[in-house]
Amino acid sequence: MNICVFLSAADLDERYTTPAREFAELIGKGGHTLVWGGSDSGLMKVVADGVQGAGGRVVGVSVDFLHAVARPGADEMVIAKDLAERKALLLTKSDAIVIMVGGTGTLDEATEILELKKHALHTKPVVLLNTAGFYDGLKQQFRRMDEEGFLPVPLSDLVFFAEDGASALAHLEAATSTAAAEGAGA
Repeated sequence: MNICVFLSAADLDERYTTPAREFAELIGKGGHTLVWGGSDSGLMKVVADGVQGAGGRVVGVSVDFLHAVARPGADEMVIAKDLAERKALLLTKSDAIVIMVGGTGTLDEATEILELKKHALHTKPVVLLNTAGFYDGLKQQFRRMDEEGFLPVPLSDLVFFAEDGASALAHLEAATSTAAAEGAGA
């Protein structure tokens, strides 16, 4: 499975890097491929190192103005012309999406992916990995949107909230195997 991970390229402390490394190792050991923003810095580097160190592949989609920080040891690296093309390529190259801790860029990616899913422009499973309670406020806001009728589909159809990497990966594996079984029966 090609797993797109949206996350920060910032250098962060151990409460974020340790769970990110553990999740990355699960991806690699599971024989999955990381599809990510391609940066060789911060948390993006931690995750790419973890996936490759555990035997997995890494496919980067960087952007022209950030090509200087693109990971040189990626199995594949694509350079998009702008952020919009980058997001489209990340979605195209993935079978599932995980949203990890990040700043405004990660939030932009997350909301666009969920908006596309809301309109059935993709059906890929999306997991919001709530490391150290980072997304507690966002989770509460999404629930309010759902409860007050702002979402035309149930929140549970848009995103799965995971508190750790193991439950995130288990959800993705179950969702993609169910989708494959349904596709085979069609």
